[in-house]
Amino acid sequence: MKFLKMSTTRNIGFTIGAAMMLFIFSSCSHKISFQKSTVVPAAQGTVKIKKDKNDNYRISISVNDLAKPKRLQPAKSTYVVWMDTDKNRIKNIGQINSSTGFLSSKLKASFETVSSFKPIRIFITAEDDTAIQYPGMEVVLSTGNF
Repeated sequence: MKFLKMSTTRNIGFTIGAAMMLFIFSSCSHKISFQKSTVVPAAQGTVKIKKDKNDNYRISISVNDLAKPKRLQPAKSTYVVWMDTDKNRIKNIGQINSSTGFLSSKLKASFETVSSFKPIRIFITAEDDTAIQYPGMEVVLSTGNF
């Protein structure tokens, strides 16, 4: 009887511990895939969002097979990353870059930033200028709402 009580207590403790670990790891970071693009069908990528101890959000983007913007129709000069926030705002959070130039010959690019706003959706547009305040109509990649 004593063994049965200890086993039950141990199982409950293990289950609670496992649930807490799952919650901790799932609440720390989210990895979201971009939806398939109609503008650049081969493009694919992910967005990783992690909340830090200061309640800021670290946003990391990795993209593969993204064509150079000059090859689009109409041709553009850059890709701009945007964020829909929990405050119903759309913010320009930067330009997609690669480690060996704007887009490497392998068409891989990455992006990282930190925001105090909670992101609801991330999307990338093709633009002529990086300093624009509102996104154009050429949405290249987008996540769903998260």
